[in-house]
Amino acid sequence: MDMIDRYLAAVAAQLPQDERADITAELRDLILSRFEAKEEELGRALTEDEQEAILREIGHPLVVAARYRKGPDSLVGPELFPYWLFGVKAGLLVLLVVQAIGLFLNLVAGPSDAGQSIAHAFHGFFWSGLTLIGAATLAAAIFEHYGVRPKWMTQWRVRDLGAFGLSDPSTWGAAMGASASTAPKPPAAAWKPARKSWPGADHAFSFIAIGIFALWWVGVLHFPGLVRIGLRGEDAVITAAPIWATLFFPILIYALIQMSIHLDGVFRPQGARLRALAEIGVAIGGLWLTYVIFQAGHWFTLTVGDDSARIAGDWVMLSFDTLRTLGDGTRDLVGVASTLSVVMVWVLAISAISLVFKIFGAAWRLVRP
Repeated sequence: MDMIDRYLAAVAAQLPQDERADITAELRDLILSRFEAKEEELGRALTEDEQEAILREIGHPLVVAARYRKGPDSLVGPELFPYWLFGVKAGLLVLLVVQAIGLFLNLVAGPSDAGQSIAHAFHGFFWSGLTLIGAATLAAAIFEHYGVRPKWMTQWRVRDLGAFGLSDPSTWGAAMGASASTAPKPPAAAWKPARKSWPGADHAFSFIAIGIFALWWVGVLHFPGLVRIGLRGEDAVITAAPIWATLFFPILIYALIQMSIHLDGVFRPQGARLRALAEIGVAIGGLWLTYVIFQAGHWFTLTVGDDSARIAGDWVMLSFDTLRTLGDGTRDLVGVASTLSVVMVWVLAISAISLVFKIFGAAWRLVRP
């Protein structure tokens, strides 16, 4: 009986204190009945190997104890898994963009450091991706353990279902490819409806993206590739101009307001008009921030040893002639700073244009039936 006692002790160690006695007594009866049935079949007492074989058939102590445990049997159950997967994909896409920006800055500095820059970018993406997956799994495990199910999972409507385009890389660019494709369309009988997804998908992605930015902005997340670039074998340090310290809290508030709007879109996808009104106000605030940043004229400083060069610009750089000569400058400190200045001017200009389109898009959602 020592073998049964050892087996039951291993099972009992995984069970709650108040249930151990009843469960182990039930298991003991089961094991003894299996032993007796086998002995009756063989007409003799069981050997230790035969007893152990029966215990293996009953199951490993961890597996047997899990059958009696109350609550979820997995960190991320089948109901939450699609949402966990989308969050991980969206977060990894944002991290990939961030690392790509850092890699671009390093490649602009000089091709001699390309291999090392790519290795650093991959290293940063790998470890930040593991952190993201761990955080998403922890959040899903809490949802699973406490049975949390937001309204967008249980009270959705068909007309609120959004497309998870960014969660399925195979669909990226499908619209462009459809016009150029010469493959015949399948018959109507072969058509299958597209897979439905939970509403608020676009808001969920935006919430994750802006949340990562907010964590970086307040210093919780760090991306070394955005503060140092390789320049001819030396590290050029990127330091922020005074304008960023002046606008620290306005930009943080701007990001938090955007996150609250997108969070509302996740939990209340039907409240589109109220969000459209809020998005117009936020976009106007974004235009103001963009204008103030552009007017500052000085955004960053590149420093190598005692030498420094400003990343700065004005409206004169907003010309296609300047854009065509991008990257033709020297690869020294001044040349790299000049190239990044042109890039920064155009980034701010494109950002302003996108905000204007966002205002018109929100206004259309506000007035349409």
